[in-house]
Amino acid sequence: MDPLSTARYGLMAAQSQLQTSASRVANMGSDPTVDPVQETVNQVEAKQQFAANAQVIKIADEMWRSLLEVQVR
Repeated sequence: MDPLSTARYGLMAAQSQLQTSASRVANMGSDPTVDPVQETVNQVEAKQQFAANAQVIKIADEMWRSLLEVQVR
């Protein structure tokens, strides 16, 4: 399993979730079924998912750098 591909997919999913929620909030005046509390929760979840996937990319990068250092020695 490629962690970078998994993290990339996670970043895209979080971005999509945030965009969908932001669109619902923007249309709140014309759609009375929008729950602002739920949309806030959705946006916080998307932010946390994005941060977690960004951290996976950072750790994968550090692992590759360490591996390259070992191979050079």
